[in-house]
Amino acid sequence: MKRVGKKGIGEDQYVRISWDEALDIIVNNFKDTISTYGSESILRYSYAGTMGVIQSPAADYFFRRIGATDQDRGICSPAKQAGFRSVYGDTLAIKPQEAQHSDLIVLWGINATATDVHILHDVNVAKRNGARVWIIDTHKTYTFNQAHEHIYVKPGSDVALALGMLHIIHRDGLADIDFIKKHVQGYDELVNDVLIDFTPEKASELCGVSVERMTEFAHAYAKAKAPFIRLGSGLSRYGNGAMSCRAINALPAVVGAWQYLGGGLLSSASGSKFVGKEVMQQAHVAAPAKRLMPMIKLGEMLTNPSGTAVHSLYVFSSNPAITAPDQNVVRKGLMRDDLFTVVHERFFTDTCKYADIVLPATTSVEHDDIYNSYGHYTIGTGYKLINPIGESRSNWQVISELAKRMGLEDEFFNLSERALIEQIVRTSSRISEVDQDVILQGEPVEMTLPENYKLDFKTPSGKIELYNPHDVEPLIRYLPPYGDNAPFWLIIGNDIRILDSSFCELEFDDPELMKLRINPEDAKVYNINDGDEVEIYNNRGSVKIKAYYDEEVQRGTLVTLGVWWQSQSSDPNVAINALTADRPTDEGWGSTFYDVQVHIKKVDA
Repeated sequence: MKRVGKKGIGEDQYVRISWDEALDIIVNNFKDTISTYGSESILRYSYAGTMGVIQSPAADYFFRRIGATDQDRGICSPAKQAGFRSVYGDTLAIKPQEAQHSDLIVLWGINATATDVHILHDVNVAKRNGARVWIIDTHKTYTFNQAHEHIYVKPGSDVALALGMLHIIHRDGLADIDFIKKHVQGYDELVNDVLIDFTPEKASELCGVSVERMTEFAHAYAKAKAPFIRLGSGLSRYGNGAMSCRAINALPAVVGAWQYLGGGLLSSASGSKFVGKEVMQQAHVAAPAKRLMPMIKLGEMLTNPSGTAVHSLYVFSSNPAITAPDQNVVRKGLMRDDLFTVVHERFFTDTCKYADIVLPATTSVEHDDIYNSYGHYTIGTGYKLINPIGESRSNWQVISELAKRMGLEDEFFNLSERALIEQIVRTSSRISEVDQDVILQGEPVEMTLPENYKLDFKTPSGKIELYNPHDVEPLIRYLPPYGDNAPFWLIIGNDIRILDSSFCELEFDDPELMKLRINPEDAKVYNINDGDEVEIYNNRGSVKIKAYYDEEVQRGTLVTLGVWWQSQSSDPNVAINALTADRPTDEGWGSTFYDVQVHIKKVDA
């Protein structure tokens, strides 16, 4: 479709055109933009609308070849990854199935029922074998009924709880000194320079967990033979996200959990160690991007650029008008008359409303791809099951056609998706030929990990590095979150019906998808009745929403679930990301979607 009306309104502003006309318009714009403003004034913006090894990075090489601005794809959990790498380097992640052999499982900052449902199979096996399950979170989630014990922490304070536990474990002689001497670097520095002054009382004041409860948790964890932590991404989306994850990653090291079957910590596991993006990104071809954009800074990039302005934007597998932080600024940028925008999508999302050209995209059952599993080590193909609906085309089909029309003479763009799958599998040196054959036949294969992989620490020292001299902050310590000058922490949790803004195209039997939960005692202070419409606001924006009493919500926090499309929002003008900031995490340039505070007031009838 081609826009013939105004930006930001809807489908009635567009007319249907042919693929040839659409591609010609895009290519002509790209060529004119490069000639007039320079190639770096073209920006590709994409994320996880599709997570296949082909379709997700389909455009990386093309945009690198034409010299466009690149993006860091850091909107999800790079701070969590940075926290793990700081302590464990490139060590392989523990297999999630090991949780079945644990006697104490901690689900820390992860609403597994909504976002990691497959780990619950392993948790339930362990429970049947007598394991105790603890949940650590900022609010009561769908997953709470899976656990025996629950601990609420103040938003952004997980690092304080972890440091308080480490203090207790050392003080009470519960650390595994033999394991530490053999496998850990920096324990003495952590004790003498940090933990000695970071008392449980101090930790309690910061995280809101009583000293008694913290001590009970620390003792239960340290005395378990094989404690297993499944670490979520939510706690990494604060200004101190990487440091919080580093502190939690220290716990299994100090108690020696890694040496036992079922013991350790799972931050994230992926077959990407075996099947990566090297083929799709053509890493061997020297064509460096001229500029890198942190994707959390899209709004700033579009409205207040330093250097070359963005004049052409190509969006696929993402819906930034809803999902990007600092929404008001992002939408202001998307409304620019001099910005040419292409959106390649399965459904007419909110971002499509700002496009000059809208292209129909295939779903995962309409194209060929190969997938790393989400959270474990299985790899499998996803061969096309049905022909594309209507005139839909896959990411790779569109990008390869654009490359040819742009005059890029490269045989790579002539490869079919099936040929790419074959090349990706056959060139992986870490997959046996037998497993390669099985994968290409369409069967999933779980990768075999080396023996003793859990104790093969891939760090410069060969040890777990609680002290990392290569980090900006070499030693794990307390860092506060950003916060805002406002009284309430806003928790934007997971709605079990959707995943971020994916699946919002479904029909829901719920007239009020977006609600706010507030502790009744807090509500009374602001004269808010159950079901009243309120306005929550900060210096970035405001959102109108109905508030409902919930005694399970911590004082000083507000909870809303889901990242809903504009048509489903409680506010006719904005969605929830009008309140979030584009501030980066302490490491990794990750998003800080949960590091947000707001004011609240009742809306006059």
